[in-house]
Amino acid sequence: MTHPTVVREAARVVAIEAARAYVANIRPIDLTNPGVLTGHLMAAETLLMDIVTAHDEPTDEAEGAGR
Repeated sequence: MTHPTVVREAARVVAIEAARAYVANIRPIDLTNPGVLTGHLMAAETLLMDIVTAHDEPTDEAEGAGR
């Protein structure tokens, strides 16, 4: 499924800004607590997957270019 370029660009910006906001709000992490570490790793993984998805989905322009 393709999306208009403007929609894809907006999704990309939202995904990147969500990751930036998450990193900016991380407080000192208790490195001896495996539950906290796991939670942060899972959240980071989810944010990175959102960024990849936002960049992998085709746009109208990509289809028009013979992709």
